Order: sequence, then structure tokens, then C-alpha cells
Amino acid sequence: MLQEIPKTRQIEGEPFRRWFADERFDLIVWYSTDRSIIGYQLCYRDDTDEHALTWLKASGFSHRQVDSGENRSSRHKMTPILLPDGIFSKNQILERFERNCIAINPEVAQTVIKTLKMYPDTLQSPGDN
Repeated sequence: MLQEIPKTRQIEGEPFRRWFADERFDLIVWYSTDRSIIGYQLCYRDDTDEHALTWLKASGFSHRQVDSGENRSSRHKMTPILLPDGIFSKNQILERFERNCIAINPEVAQTVIKTLKMYPDTLQSPGDN
């Protein structure tokens, strides 16, 4: 079950954020100065990879694969980076999220569910074209 991480680090010059996590998901939610949700990043793990779906109220969706920086033979771990990844299994992720979000703030859960349902039923993420 997703749980809020208390005392999430705030970054000067960036919107206020809250962070929720469990074994499958990391959810970072950004707020405007009036405390309305302006975006989120839902990171999720499948059998082999990690992905990040970002939704911003101003610009819509972006879907990326997370390169953890760990698969570098004979090198130190690098900083994780986001790479293009157009395939997003909307229904599968939505179903998992709905099961895992029951313990978090209802406004946050409903915003994520509502926007996930709006994700286009295409193979390409709109922000990746």
C-alpha cells in the first residue's frame, strides 16, 4: 500500500511536493501556491524495468523508462536518467494503482485515477512524439 513519506525534502524554487511510496510505486505530487495539484510523477516497476509517467496540468503526459545507472560494467553507479519509452500499459497500471492507493489522501488518489483514465489508448505517449 502506498504510504506518504513524511518530511519530504522541498527544493527551493520548485513547487511544494508530497511523496508516496510502496514496493511497486513512487508517486511525487506537485502543488501550486494555492495548494491545488498541478502535476505528478508516477514511477512504477514491472518485472524488469522502471518507468515514469509524468502528468502536468499545463502540458499533459510524458512517459519514460528509468535508466537506473547501475548496469555499467566495471564502472561506478551513474545518476538515474529518463529515456524515451512510448509504451504505457494504462489499464494494468491503473488497476494496480487503484489497489495500492487506498491509504493515501483521497484527493491525490482521485486526481491520479482521473488523469490516468484520460491517458490516450495509443502506443505512443503524447509527450514523446
